Amino acid sequence: MLKGSRRPPPMQPPGKIFTRDCVLLRMLHDAARLNQPMLTLLKIRNLALVDELVWELGPGLIGVTGETGAGKSIVVGALKLVLGERADKSLIRSGEDSCAVEAVFELKDPGAINAILEDGGLPPCDHTQLIVRRWIGQTTNRQFVNDSPVTLALLKRLGDHLVDLHGPHDHQSLLSTERQLAMLDAYAGAETTHANYRDLYRAWRGKATELEELRHAENASEQELELLRYQIQEIDDANLNPEEEQELNDRWLRAANVTRLLESAAAAHAALTGESGILDRLAEVQRLTRDLEKLDPSVSRHTASLESAVLELQDLERNLADYVEELDIDPAAAAALEERVNLLESLKRKYGPSLAEVLERRDRAAARLDTIENRAEKLTALEEDLAACRTRLDAVGHTLSRTRSKAAPKLAREISTQLKDLGFQQATFEAPLTAHAEPGMQGFEALEFQFGPNPGEPTLPLRQIASSGEISRVMLAVKSALAEQDATPLMVFDEIDANVGGEVARAVGRKMAALGTRHQVVAITHFPQVAAMASHHFVVEKEVIGGRTRSRLFSVSGETRIQELVRMLGGGGEQARAMAASLLHG
Repeated sequence: MLKGSRRPPPMQPPGKIFTRDCVLLRMLHDAARLNQPMLTLLKIRNLALVDELVWELGPGLIGVTGETGAGKSIVVGALKLVLGERADKSLIRSGEDSCAVEAVFELKDPGAINAILEDGGLPPCDHTQLIVRRWIGQTTNRQFVNDSPVTLALLKRLGDHLVDLHGPHDHQSLLSTERQLAMLDAYAGAETTHANYRDLYRAWRGKATELEELRHAENASEQELELLRYQIQEIDDANLNPEEEQELNDRWLRAANVTRLLESAAAAHAALTGESGILDRLAEVQRLTRDLEKLDPSVSRHTASLESAVLELQDLERNLADYVEELDIDPAAAAALEERVNLLESLKRKYGPSLAEVLERRDRAAARLDTIENRAEKLTALEEDLAACRTRLDAVGHTLSRTRSKAAPKLAREISTQLKDLGFQQATFEAPLTAHAEPGMQGFEALEFQFGPNPGEPTLPLRQIASSGEISRVMLAVKSALAEQDATPLMVFDEIDANVGGEVARAVGRKMAALGTRHQVVAITHFPQVAAMASHHFVVEKEVIGGRTRSRLFSVSGETRIQELVRMLGGGGEQARAMAASLLHG
């Protein structure tokens, strides 16, 4: 419930769907609920009008209703954050420093989710529960999966597998011809074949590109060949070792400054050992302190450090003497060092800012030279490889095409049947395949769903349908036809029943309830016909407490649910109440 709100009616156990034609749906739902992956908990804190919400969800169809502006969109906004949508501080409730959303998913099989987690360098789920958290602050945002920080890109990949969200204008995926082809492959059970085809297609295109580049190499001039040979020889002659560079520079810097180094080292040595030098003066200090200790032994605690200081300075004197001897650098050796440093700097200016990149440049030149000099043999080998790749591609591509050709009419008939249930009694739906002149990444053919809502009129691509009400119902029909193949745990329909009414709205509700036997479905709706079909019914409303507006969400059942349906019907009185009861009781 929402903290600070008046206590809502207690959470009710899943209620019955009393409508006669939904008894079977309820039975199917009860049989499947134990194995149904779903969103079990959604927590929202300080998001827009919500101060704190803890929403426990069950399986099946979940209806969410409320007045316009009550805050139903906040639920959708929270789910979009879970899906990886970008967020900013404008979402934070007024007067607060941050907002947060947490979602808990129970997964039937975490295999696909674990693959994404492992690809992102995260540990896999050690159980079937996945927890997603988003935190939005005034200056920074963070997101976590099972308490591990993740990027938005990774969260979006996970979200695509967890939630399928559709609003009145969220049908881009359905309008995508590539997505339509993927739907057909899922329906036909051809996803593995398609994945194999894509791998072969990439290999074939890679060989074709390699062959094209090699053919262009035939036009290489003798001048280019000479340049490549010169570059390789120049770098090889230098006998480069990237690990030598730092040591070489240090030695050269010492040789170049040998005069100053000798002067400074000699001066330091003289300061230690010369007439009235530091060591002589310290010897006098030692004599005096020994006299003190004879007269007062307690003074030794103050002079104990003198002996160690003298020993350290004597070590310094010997080290400086050794260093001066080492600095006796042969002029010829110094010249050789300078010549080597100049050579390396010259190569870096010509071929790269580092010795490692100079060597990479040499390898590229060698590979290019080898390609040019042995192009005849390489051309023959590449042409054979390309032909073999095309043979394998054709074999899998034709298998994929045959599978699609058999499944496309069946899918079209299935979607047409679903459309009839949604009020399109005489509509036409087709799934025509169009062959490509050349193989493409998606196969040997393209697919674009065709829809004709009116008899006697030609079918048109879905993208040319202007009515959002029509495209919403087509989307619902497609989702229903593919319910068995779609593994997404949660489907969210945000007012997709807009612009429909009466029996069509009730048909939409029945279709959502049917989807609820295989998926968890959240339907945010203004239509009582849809809300009455839900297994669980929640209401969002606004209230003002202490001068602050807050949204709250609570479960309704029994008489409270009937009252909400009466409100949705737009009127009071016994007639509206009787109509609301009939929606529930059939």
